[in-house]
Amino acid sequence: MPIFLKMLKRLICSALLLTSMPSFAAFAPQQALKLLPTGSDASLLVVNPATNKIIYQHQASHLQAPASTQKLLTALAAKLYLGNDFRFSTTLETQANNVILNFNGDPTLKSTDIANLLRQLKQQGVNTIKGNLYLNGGHFTGFEHAVGSPWDMLTQCYSAPSSSITLEHNCFEGALYSNMAFGAKTRLHIPSHQPVTATNDAIVVTKAQQKEQHCELSLQANDNNNYHITGCIQPKKDPLPLRFAVQNTTLYSTAIIKRELKQAGIRLDGKILRNDTISGKIIATHQSAPLTTLLYIMLKRSDNLFADNLTKTIGAKYFNQAGNYANGVTAIKAILKQKANIDLSNTIMVDGSGLSRNNRLNTHDLMEVLSYIYQHPKLGLITDLPVAGKSGTLQYRKSVRNAPLKDNIIAKTGSLFGTYNLAGMIKTKSGQPLLFVQLVTNYYPTKAELKASPLPPINQFEKQYYTSLYNNY
Repeated sequence: MPIFLKMLKRLICSALLLTSMPSFAAFAPQQALKLLPTGSDASLLVVNPATNKIIYQHQASHLQAPASTQKLLTALAAKLYLGNDFRFSTTLETQANNVILNFNGDPTLKSTDIANLLRQLKQQGVNTIKGNLYLNGGHFTGFEHAVGSPWDMLTQCYSAPSSSITLEHNCFEGALYSNMAFGAKTRLHIPSHQPVTATNDAIVVTKAQQKEQHCELSLQANDNNNYHITGCIQPKKDPLPLRFAVQNTTLYSTAIIKRELKQAGIRLDGKILRNDTISGKIIATHQSAPLTTLLYIMLKRSDNLFADNLTKTIGAKYFNQAGNYANGVTAIKAILKQKANIDLSNTIMVDGSGLSRNNRLNTHDLMEVLSYIYQHPKLGLITDLPVAGKSGTLQYRKSVRNAPLKDNIIAKTGSLFGTYNLAGMIKTKSGQPLLFVQLVTNYYPTKAELKASPLPPINQFEKQYYTSLYNNY
């Protein structure tokens, strides 16, 4: 065979081989990055879990705000240390003529659960509490909000205080009605059974008036669970749903317990008082759902209260003392090091939810946690994550809710002001699973950039980035 024919044959074979392999060049992540606004800071990492080799990385060592992707650390530590059978327990106890409700931070505890405990008290022949009813909230200590939590968010339900005395998720709902004439005062509705005081001075304005007056809805609250809305709003046909965080958990729970005592037909001669050291004989216990259910809710809904109460519980059990943010995050790091050989010594962690603006980690550390979760499917955590276009916080995410990404991405989301994160797994077109971490911060698009496309730049970036990853591996 002439030499030029041999060379031609080799070139053709090489070309066929290259076209049959996944093309990294075709992935073109840099093209997707150009879709982010100028000044955005993106840290990206993609790993093949079969080989543990890095497929792609971009500024992967940068420390970034994890937001709610930090819940992956909390969930893994809880699984490894507390175990699947762990449940929060709320106990009803007696001491002489006194009755004690001993709380331990159950984020699912409801007023109906308190009613059931009091019903058991009455079944034992107690129609009158001759002493006091004490609320013991000593299982947790210290701050109810992590350092670095913005003051202006503390009235919102996603910032509900992490307290040992947690009842009704430390949150209540209301609605603001603005379907009225311009200049009229809006109407605020809070259900009458809620033991709070709420007032409202917000008025209805036109779009032009709102722009001229620079007014917006504003909520103020104090430690007596008094809430006041001011500012303005454009008219809306439907009421604006509101979800407020309880400011004083002891006061809120006291009022609910008084109501439940009355409903149960139990007379209280003394008072309802807070005492974090008192204990007595346990006569009734309410238990939460097991940890498997709690983590499913926490990860699917990205529930901050679940995460922070679990963090403090881990700290309490690990150090055998009242739980708080400091010993909780210290315990989480120690547990992950001891049981999973994950070293998070360079991670700045001040809560378990990721809500604090003080948290910092890099994509490599988060990938270690994610890889461990993936490599240990019996933990069940990988299946607890939201599914693109189907469940949890990924159900309606515009960038991934449609084919081909729908159903093929499962990931924990994380968002703060200017921060959009994802950490999870993508099943590519070839069937290859890949693990990825996306930490995008300093994302501040201009009005022109937001108007230029039906999809905001962050969604454009994610759609192109993950679609390209899907198609080329």
